[in-house]
Amino acid sequence: MADGMNSLEGLFSLRGHAGLVTGASSGLGVECAEALALAGADVVLLARRADRVEALAAELTERHGVKTLAITADVTRDEEIERAFAAARESIGEIDILVNNAGISPTGPAEKFPRKDWDATIATNLTAPMILSQHFASRLIEIGRPGRIINITSILADHGSAIYRLSAYTAAKGALGNLTRQLAIEWARYGILVNAIAPGWIPTEATAGGISKPRWRERIETFTPMARVGEPSEIRGAVIFLASPAASFMTGSVIAVDGGYQAW
Repeated sequence: MADGMNSLEGLFSLRGHAGLVTGASSGLGVECAEALALAGADVVLLARRADRVEALAAELTERHGVKTLAITADVTRDEEIERAFAAARESIGEIDILVNNAGISPTGPAEKFPRKDWDATIATNLTAPMILSQHFASRLIEIGRPGRIINITSILADHGSAIYRLSAYTAAKGALGNLTRQLAIEWARYGILVNAIAPGWIPTEATAGGISKPRWRERIETFTPMARVGEPSEIRGAVIFLASPAASFMTGSVIAVDGGYQAW
């Protein structure tokens, strides 16, 4: 056992590391960034809303004393991803933790679902994580450095939704779960560990409107063994764990943070 595994600090500290979180302007992206900073990592916050990521960057630096960088970028544009990694290296240093959180979830009946919404969902929820991971891994392989990728999937990656009509979202998240496993297999030899977190029903800016409706809330709580929805902050522990030395023998895994929803 490595010496660091004998102390709490050694198991979970992220000091000396730098993470990049996509979709960091709201919801679970904010919580992922907060988790990395809480554990001592420097953090790059990437999203399309400049005011949001700039404000969060300032807050994280003030609260945790870590270096932060706010980058405004669209993850569906390859050139903006390349620019973001270059800016991150210049400002903060090598990024060795990547959290692929950005996503969209347009709803609509499958038989009428617009092609433009399908394409946008696949581009944001599946293609972007692949391109981001390629940039991330190729750089670390080149310099011989290990790293961690955490993909944010969903409980709906392995199950259809009985509440919302989410054909594109469920397809993309299901594929992202299997992409997690494939990248884990291919990059394990380089020390790049790839895992995922599958959040359950957690109210965020994007989902609170639907979850708050009494009939849907009651249904969700009925089919969740813990009989409640989650709090956004409850994802933090899983993020810190997967990014930390404590998860050094894990790759290709998906951790559900769902109150037992998938245990039925």
